[in-house]
Amino acid sequence: MIDLNKIQKDVYQNKLDKGFNVTDINKEFCLTYGEMAEAYEAWRKKKDDVGEEIADVVIYLLGLSEILHIDLEK
Repeated sequence: MIDLNKIQKDVYQNKLDKGFNVTDINKEFCLTYGEMAEAYEAWRKKKDDVGEEIADVVIYLLGLSEILHIDLEK
């Protein structure tokens, strides 16, 4: 079983460890949107990295959820 709560915390900790943004919510939404646009472009252009781009979207959503104190499991 997947523990989304733990994954959220791990993603957040990784952001802290690497010095990534954890305070500017607007920026996080924009970055997430940008990753979604990259996934769409990869799909539209039939590139091989669609899965990687979707994974980036998921990672951003998990991090944003942790920043906003949203438990995705609930």
